[in-house]
Amino acid sequence: MVTTAGTPKDVLERVDCAVPAPTAGTIRVKVLAAGVGLPDVLMCKGNYPFTPQHPFISGQEVCGIVTDTNGHQAFELGQRVMGVTAFIEGHGGFAEEALLYDQNIFQVPEEMSDSEAAVFTIAYRTGYVALVIRGQMKAEETLLVHGASGGTGAAAIQIGKALGGRVIAVANGKLKTEKCISFGADDVVDSSRDDFVEQVNMLTKGKGVDLVFDPVGGGTFSRSLNCLNFGGRLLAIGFASGAWGDASTQDLALNNRSVIGVLATVPTPEISQAMQAELYTLYKQGEIRPHIERTHSFEDLPNALADLDERLIIGRSVILMSK
Repeated sequence: MVTTAGTPKDVLERVDCAVPAPTAGTIRVKVLAAGVGLPDVLMCKGNYPFTPQHPFISGQEVCGIVTDTNGHQAFELGQRVMGVTAFIEGHGGFAEEALLYDQNIFQVPEEMSDSEAAVFTIAYRTGYVALVIRGQMKAEETLLVHGASGGTGAAAIQIGKALGGRVIAVANGKLKTEKCISFGADDVVDSSRDDFVEQVNMLTKGKGVDLVFDPVGGGTFSRSLNCLNFGGRLLAIGFASGAWGDASTQDLALNNRSVIGVLATVPTPEISQAMQAELYTLYKQGEIRPHIERTHSFEDLPNALADLDERLIIGRSVILMSK
């Protein structure tokens, strides 16, 4: 439980609390595995837009077993599901039982492990909404992915390749750039050595890229405008740098470019289920798969969040609960 704002090791406490009663639009699950994400670090520090009031339990996504359907006929007791938790209400996944929003709950395929399911929902749905729905990426287009060694970046690389595109990945350091190649990137830029704008210009022979997937924001967002070709689209995913980016409307107009906001939501349950079905198909075909670098015990949660805060994780880390 997060008791006040600060670094994860300073503000996380292990406490005993009552099993949460489902609220409107939620069901309860016994947590099998919980994904560790940067928003969980930001919530500890108190600078995430959806940070609930203290004290609260963080953890945005889980794989678990349904223990209370809350009258929802689409789910059954004992069913293995994955989805987004009610962390906004303080009932996140870093607990023995958690609440999940019924609009973002999906049955886990038999082939998928608990760990994979715990980090599948947000990353791959974000990548799909960004590249397929919002960016409308086409085969043979070129995609630039920032933060490419992280969980969301890795998902964007894989989906971009599944769509038939060329992917240029940007990551910091040799180990991370090598991992990006294993995720499927065609080219990589080591931002610890090279200027990504110059490298993209060289790799594309001055043409620029069709799309930029940017979960970083700040200066990375602003400079990425210089990487777009005429008619290019910059997908604003997040602000891992701590700040959103700004764009000149004059520059956008003169170059026929677009800045497109991306949030991993869709307007209807039918569209949501169709998107999930397509993602499952890609998973079963081996075209997308989460990279789990580390698994931790529940007791090691503060260290898992600290490692993520210090950018020591490539891909994803997962908290495994004892069954």
